[in-house]
Amino acid sequence: MSDLLDFHAPDGLLTRGTVLVVPGRGETPETYTRLGGRLAFDAYRVRVLAPPGGTLTARDLSDALAGTAPGDGGVAAPVVLLGVDAGAVALAALYARGDVPGADALVLAGLPAPGPVVPEAASWDEELGIRTACPTHRGRLTGDVGVRRGALAEPVPPALLAAAYAARPAVPTLVLSGELDPLADHAALAGLAKSLGRARYVLVRGAHHDVLNDLQHRSVAAEVAGFLETLREQLVPRVAVQSSTW
Repeated sequence: MSDLLDFHAPDGLLTRGTVLVVPGRGETPETYTRLGGRLAFDAYRVRVLAPPGGTLTARDLSDALAGTAPGDGGVAAPVVLLGVDAGAVALAALYARGDVPGADALVLAGLPAPGPVVPEAASWDEELGIRTACPTHRGRLTGDVGVRRGALAEPVPPALLAAAYAARPAVPTLVLSGELDPLADHAALAGLAKSLGRARYVLVRGAHHDVLNDLQHRSVAAEVAGFLETLREQLVPRVAVQSSTW
């Protein structure tokens, strides 16, 4: 398993922004190969970090971000930090401390509720059922020797979770959660989004905890890409529905 996984915009296209992905409990950078490739196809530079083994620091993010700059220029803006599960908690907690390098937006996916939810004796099949219904993602998780089975039973430190839910990032924030995610507190997530100045809370119908990698992954990736594009336009959507019968 590598510590970083990189995805580049196609040759000849202007890079439209930079996305740093911080995975969650038990995952590896390779867990986000599908998402990284899709966003890169839309000309975004994507770098997936290893999940934080301890406290994620602003220096970790700064170093990772610096490594995305091409030799003939700086880091492509806008810069978006995307955290999943404990990675989302770590990013939000950094914002709570006011200790974040220059970033233009934040995506929090699968932010867990306080307290352990999965019993330590849960089988791998049970953990997969909590994570996803997507057979491709299940196969990737099962076949990746770097994935730590049982990791979802490891509680996120309560102080870190409290800091995450108390965070009030000033940057635009997209919050993503699966409708069937047993680790989520949907009321708390909606409250968090409403407390922020510029935020959108998206509930993905039928999705489980791994909301970026479940059966709805194409729609979710489109939502993330749409957020990135809208961010480039100062949060003014390029596409506005004028009439619809569905």
